[in-house]
Amino acid sequence: MNNVIVLGGHGRVALHVARLLSEAGDSVDAVIRKPEQQDDVRATGAEPVVADIEQLDIAGLTDLLRGHDAVVWSAGAGGGSAERTWAVDRDAAIRTMHAALEADVSRYVLVSWADAGLGHGVPEDDDFFAYAEAKTVADAVLRDSALDWTVVAPSTLTDDDATGAVESADPSSSIARADVAAVVVAALHDDASVGKTFRINTGNVPIAEFVRS
Repeated sequence: MNNVIVLGGHGRVALHVARLLSEAGDSVDAVIRKPEQQDDVRATGAEPVVADIEQLDIAGLTDLLRGHDAVVWSAGAGGGSAERTWAVDRDAAIRTMHAALEADVSRYVLVSWADAGLGHGVPEDDDFFAYAEAKTVADAVLRDSALDWTVVAPSTLTDDDATGAVESADPSSSIARADVAAVVVAALHDDASVGKTFRINTGNVPIAEFVRS
């Protein structure tokens, strides 16, 4: 991997991803919505790109993605209204998948949620329902696409120090954001991850080994 674009570039997982990719020698563009976030992005070694992916149409997103080798989706509404969750976590994510195909960027890694799926069990009157449904739909669209996709689906996120080891999230527990980022980077650097969904907790299997297996 040489030139990676990270969408949702100021998120806590995304900042870890940008740093790890930069340390590995990859070129990273991190897309952010607010200009005041640029210094935080530059501190990771990435180049900030100010753009509102919630508002861009497929043509605008295609222009944004063109020339990169891979896309990392790590954006989200961040627990806002249900309407904004649908708009970002589902609709904008899906538009970027179409845009990646239009831009001839075949590699796409999506940061999702371990319990996403038709059986997520979140009731419709729960505030979390929109997020669970949005992730479920976005995951399904990506898996059905012609992209070389990987879904990284962590359980509950923490700000603990990285452990460098994970396990399958069955049942779902918790994982450090830094370890999620390490799985994303390992997936980008290992073609064995293409077409796979990694549902992950903190565990005992070294990340590179987990991704290969």
